[in-house]
Amino acid sequence: MSCSSEKCSAGNSCQSEKDHAASVAPGKWAAHELSNIHHVIAVMSGKGGVGKSSVTGMLAVALAQAGHRVGVLDADITGPSIPRMFGLHDKPGSAVDGILPVKSTMGIEVMSLNLLLPGEDDPVIWRGPLIAGAIKQFWTDVIWGELDYLVVDLPPGTGDAPLSVLQSLPLDGLVIVSSPQDLAVMVVKKAIKMAEMMRAPILGLVENMSYILCPHCGEEVRAFGPSQGGKVAQSLGIPFLGALPLDPRLAELCDRGLIEDYRNPLFSEIARTVSAMVK
Repeated sequence: MSCSSEKCSAGNSCQSEKDHAASVAPGKWAAHELSNIHHVIAVMSGKGGVGKSSVTGMLAVALAQAGHRVGVLDADITGPSIPRMFGLHDKPGSAVDGILPVKSTMGIEVMSLNLLLPGEDDPVIWRGPLIAGAIKQFWTDVIWGELDYLVVDLPPGTGDAPLSVLQSLPLDGLVIVSSPQDLAVMVVKKAIKMAEMMRAPILGLVENMSYILCPHCGEEVRAFGPSQGGKVAQSLGIPFLGALPLDPRLAELCDRGLIEDYRNPLFSEIARTVSAMVK
C-alpha cells in the first residue's frame, strides 16, 4: 500500500510495508498487508478424478462449522470447481488496496479464477508462468482479512502450479487425497515424494471414494477394490487421516452449489485432526 502522506520520507512505501515484507520468510511470497492468515493448508492429489476439490470444500466447511474463520484459495486455475460447489456467482470486489474475495453462505472467503471469467464454462488456456502468476496474485493482492485457516485447492499432479505453491506459500501442511485404485495409489506416491523433496510438511493421506454404503443394509461395498490408504500411508511413514465413502448425496449437493448443507462426521473428525496437527 502506497503511503499518501507528503511527510513520509520512505518514498513510495511506508514503514509498515517494509516491516511486513521483512517478516516474510526468504523465498516466500508476501501476503497482502491486510491479510492475517494463521494457518495455510494445501490439498493435493497425484491425479484427477479422486475428489480432491470436494475434499477441499468439505474440509473448509468442517473447519467453519467448528467455529474457525476460513478461506479457500482455488489454485486449480485451469480446472476450477470450488465456486460451483459453494454456489458462488458474484464477482470479487475491489478496494483501493486490493481484491476482495467472495463470501459463501457460511462466511467462507473464496477466491477462484472462475469468479473472474465472463462465463463459468469459459476455458483457461494458459501456460505455466501465467498460471503461477495468477496463484501469486490470489495470495499477494487478495485481502483475506483475519483467517484461522486458508485451504488451498491445488491442481492434480506435480506440475508448475503445485510446485509454485509448495515453494512460495508458507504452508503448515499438505493433505494428500487418493482413491483405492492401483493407478491412483501409484500416482499419489509421486505427489508424496514431490512434497518430501520440497520439504513441505505432510499432514496425512485421505482415501476418498473408498466404499459405497448400501442404502438398504449399510454394508460397505468396495466398488474400486479393497482399501489401500492405510497401508500406503504406513509404508511412506505419513499419517492416515481416514477413508471417505463415495456418497451420491455429496455429489448432488456439490452440483447444486450446496456443499455447505452436507454433514458427515468423518469430515468433522478429519478437520479436528488436521487442526490439532497445525497448532
